[in-house]
Amino acid sequence: MSEPTTTVPDYGSIDEVLRRELAQGDAQIASIAPILRHLLANDEHSVFGDEIIARVRAMLAHIASQLLDALAEAGEEDDERNHDPVRVESLVEGLAGQGSFLTHAHALALEWQLTERLQARLALDPVVSPLMQALIASTEANVSAGAMSLLAQQARFAQSQRRMQLPLEELPADLFHAALLALRHHGELDDAAQAIAAQAEQVIRGRYDEGRSRLGLITRLVAGMGGGASAALSVTHAGAGIFLTALSMASGQDRDLAVLATNESQVARFALALRASGLKPQSIEEQFVALHPEVELPQGFDQLGADRAAAMLAHSAAYPGG
Repeated sequence: MSEPTTTVPDYGSIDEVLRRELAQGDAQIASIAPILRHLLANDEHSVFGDEIIARVRAMLAHIASQLLDALAEAGEEDDERNHDPVRVESLVEGLAGQGSFLTHAHALALEWQLTERLQARLALDPVVSPLMQALIASTEANVSAGAMSLLAQQARFAQSQRRMQLPLEELPADLFHAALLALRHHGELDDAAQAIAAQAEQVIRGRYDEGRSRLGLITRLVAGMGGGASAALSVTHAGAGIFLTALSMASGQDRDLAVLATNESQVARFALALRASGLKPQSIEEQFVALHPEVELPQGFDQLGADRAAAMLAHSAAYPGG
């Protein structure tokens, strides 16, 4: 896909080019969760210094620590923050055994990596994008208030990623529920311990509101833009977080998969997602200039309709564990 052709192929040819590259991307996707699980289990990331692997492990460990914090608080332990490393590791292994946790943490790590890259290359602020500034300045009070709430959550996301943390309250609802199940089934619990675990779970649930999470606020913001949501499909205007949610919503993909599509090994998926979202070839080229300036769209890409791109994505692989 990175090599432009010398002649403009017919419609069938561009389909074949994209199908072939999408299949190669699917094969890589299928290997992500097993490889992550292997690297986490064997600590090989400490040898290779892989930032993504280290970040994924740290986020899972942070989730485990928060669950144990709540358990210790419910049990009124004196030193509630000093957890046995064996207990933390046991919970991490349980979480890592679920592909959905691995792929979500992986997607967040990739999103932050993209955010930092855009800041370094294009001086795009990781918290306040031009679109965010415009929404904050909106004369509509609900739009401005929603943007201000998102601004605060985006700042917290940046801080959490710098610390390699993932607050429980920021998990999607299905993963939040799975985390509580992991706590409930952690270790051999007698009746008294089960009662404490139930109390801890109740406290954690009381603090959770998916709609107030960063991803919940972004989804509401993009949905509220209506016909103006196309502005969110410009990564340099919207910033990585809003852009990725808008891409997910417009292309019909899971957000974690939309994040993965921005990786340099998934350029066919990225191009198809942008086209399925309704972007014209010129706008798609602008996104490639921002994210993959060394990649050129293949000749004949402009012949591919949005419906056809969406159909090709629909027959592609889903993110494992999602």
